[in-house]
Amino acid sequence: MDRRAIVAGAAVLAAAGAAQAQAQAPATPPKTFVLVHGAWGGGWIWKYTADGLRQKGHRVFTPTQTGLGERKHLLARTISIDTFVDDILGVLEAEELTDIILVGHSFGGFAVTGVADRMPERIRHLVYLDAFLPENGETAFSVLPPGIEEARRRTVAEHGGGVALPVPPLSAFPLPDDVRQWFGRRLTPHPFGTYDTPIRLKAPPGNGRPVTYVSYTNPALALIEPSRARARAKQGPDWRFMELDVPHDAQAAMPAQIIALLEGM
Repeated sequence: MDRRAIVAGAAVLAAAGAAQAQAQAPATPPKTFVLVHGAWGGGWIWKYTADGLRQKGHRVFTPTQTGLGERKHLLARTISIDTFVDDILGVLEAEELTDIILVGHSFGGFAVTGVADRMPERIRHLVYLDAFLPENGETAFSVLPPGIEEARRRTVAEHGGGVALPVPPLSAFPLPDDVRQWFGRRLTPHPFGTYDTPIRLKAPPGNGRPVTYVSYTNPALALIEPSRARARAKQGPDWRFMELDVPHDAQAAMPAQIIALLEGM
């Protein structure tokens, strides 16, 4: 075969290989996500969202907080908000994670705020998904609308043995029918000590890292409104506030929208 033909053929094969590799490459560079669930939940709640992100080439960690989900056997009154923060810090240390996108949903806003305060150097971007946004010294009751604390304390005393906040009726969760039963089977009572202990911060929430707060609007959950108001007020160089037309548990109900959102961080 003529040498020029061999060279030309090799060039064609190389170009074809490059085109195939480009077609198979992820749409965005691989990222590392740590997804933190909310009250009554567990790492399981991110299943569909995490699966979708992994299929796109990203690394995804979905830790379960102490006393919940598959760790419900550890339920105790001594579990505090510090326990929840330590849970996530432990994952970052054990897995040697850096340059992460740290995501907190709902009650998970407390844990991610504490982690950003103590390990900001490991965080690339901090994301609050319709989440609580605490300030130093506040408990979960501090960021809830007035009147909630008394009702929840009574519920814990009467139905939670003073240890846990019982799971609400499944009707309280706006979910499609094909997800509702799967979701409901996995919910577990929430450690009440995490509501009753203050978070201690050395720096303002976010601790200088880029932050995005995403408010879910369909429907907007009234329990989150005080935190939404704070997030709106924090818009500036490091903070971004946006709205998304999804329900509160969108990671289970509408994972495609959450996958697209997180890939853009």
